[in-house]
Amino acid sequence: MLNAVLSIAMVSAILLLFGAWKRWRRDGSSQQMWLMVAAALVIFANVAIWVVPDKQGKSLVTEAG
Repeated sequence: MLNAVLSIAMVSAILLLFGAWKRWRRDGSSQQMWLMVAAALVIFANVAIWVVPDKQGKSLVTEAG
């Protein structure tokens, strides 16, 4: 189940970046575009926290399973 949640999070972050790019192409730089980029970066950071292993080779995903 956790793998599905992380996959959905990655897809949503990519879609946020795509939406920000489309808004930038249409309207130029706007506050909503930057908020979408910031939200995508936060999601990427959260996924990285869960997936990237530490010095012992353990990650939160492997420990949760």
